[in-house]
Amino acid sequence: MEETGLFSIGDFAEFARISRDTLLHYDKIGLLSPALRGDNGYRFYSGAQLAVVNVIRTLQQLGMTLDEIRGLKDRRTPKLTVEVLELQVEKIDKRIEEWIRARKLLLTLLRTIKTVESVDENAIMIKYMPSEAIVLGELNDYSRGRSLIETLLSFYSDINSKYPNMDLNYPVWGMISEERIKQGDWLWSDRFYFYNPEGNDRKPSGLYAVGYMRGGYGKGGKLYGRIMDFIDRNGFEVCGNAYEEYPLNEVCITEDDNYLMRVMIAVRERSV
Repeated sequence: MEETGLFSIGDFAEFARISRDTLLHYDKIGLLSPALRGDNGYRFYSGAQLAVVNVIRTLQQLGMTLDEIRGLKDRRTPKLTVEVLELQVEKIDKRIEEWIRARKLLLTLLRTIKTVESVDENAIMIKYMPSEAIVLGELNDYSRGRSLIETLLSFYSDINSKYPNMDLNYPVWGMISEERIKQGDWLWSDRFYFYNPEGNDRKPSGLYAVGYMRGGYGKGGKLYGRIMDFIDRNGFEVCGNAYEEYPLNEVCITEDDNYLMRVMIAVRERSV
């Protein structure tokens, strides 16, 4: 029948990349009927109906039920079709935005994990680090017995109010001020932050003393002591904040006491 521009149900299903049973179901519910039925009951479809199948499949993927699609078919007009298609385009645009945000998050997680793929966990080093975009919270309030969790919730609430359209699914880390680092007070973070390409704040570029340790959240006292000793012995001095991160955490590690902590303290060569 190809000479007439009609295709058997088997050939049409192959061209449309759907199953024969799906075409039979479409016919049964009145959604898409064959262009011609032979005297022997065979079904034949036209090439133009390929476009109809593609529209049906696309609308299904966007969440419309077959009943809803059939309703559009039964009362279709150019005006109604334009309204429905414009609505579906809006849905696609929203999904694209969601996928873009998801991609940014996944790339951030990948980059974070890969930064420690071959690191010497026992070494402390002086390393130049470029400036990076971050979202930085306000000063943490631990007064009146507020717990770390309560403070973290306040951070999320504040960021959500300040940036209502920003994705908040990024890992959150802690920053400790230069003053408290020099005092040896590094138990609690002064402020929380997370990396985000859309962030309006910056983690400064410069030299950092960088060290690593295995352990759970908030258990890095020994690591800070080791780094401060290294800084002093190697002719450097603290000149900025400390950034505490966990490149390997619950995302990829099962035991919390085996998380990998990274502490970076801004330094400069000590003046004579």
